[in-house]
Amino acid sequence: MAKDGAKDPGKGFGDFSSAPTYLGHRERLRDRFVNGGAEALPDYELLEMVLFRAIRRGDTKPIAKALLARFGSFAEVISAPENLLQEVKGVGPAVVTELKLIRAAALRLAKGDVLNKPILSSWSAIVDYCRAAMAFEEREQFRILFLDKKNQLIADEVQQEGTVDHTPVYTREVIKRALELSSTAIILAHNHPSGDPTPSLADIDMTKKIIAAAEKLGILVHDHIIIGRKGTVSFRNLQLL
Repeated sequence: MAKDGAKDPGKGFGDFSSAPTYLGHRERLRDRFVNGGAEALPDYELLEMVLFRAIRRGDTKPIAKALLARFGSFAEVISAPENLLQEVKGVGPAVVTELKLIRAAALRLAKGDVLNKPILSSWSAIVDYCRAAMAFEEREQFRILFLDKKNQLIADEVQQEGTVDHTPVYTREVIKRALELSSTAIILAHNHPSGDPTPSLADIDMTKKIIAAAEKLGILVHDHIIIGRKGTVSFRNLQLL
């Protein structure tokens, strides 16, 4: 024991014996990430690291595991609606902002892989981008990728958003927008929130109407992609085009 007025060496500057245990855990995770990359961490630990910035103090592991238990995967967590995220204990506005920032960065990265490149030579990147953008949406979205004469992306637009199992699509609006952008080819894409990407009869009928109208004006429909959590379906691969 130190004498009165003397400094106890066990409590001096630089001593971490009484530091919160989560600090050591955070440093170990950072070291594993630096040395082994993202593949060295399971989903819950990668999610823990994402939460470090939003939750400066405390153990983020319980929140990360609770989020994964609720939504299923890392991708589903960052894509989940804000109101549902905040139903998880410990998740507030700061956490939601951090998660949505990660999703925005992922989408920007995926979109970067298809910009200024001939679409048909980077088809897997197109599918990956559509999946990242739409697979975990709770409502159906109808997206159109507009291409120029070199099959490069002019615009990527969500034309319609509907309910959990239906999106109204108007052929004349699709063609009108293609003409406005001087697009000579388009790729159609929409999601199935049910998870099953199998095209419905309505999907097939709608696609045929768009193809027929587009052909009259010299606009080519390259494909219609349906995105679901359980996979992706291409109308061209199914010989529906």
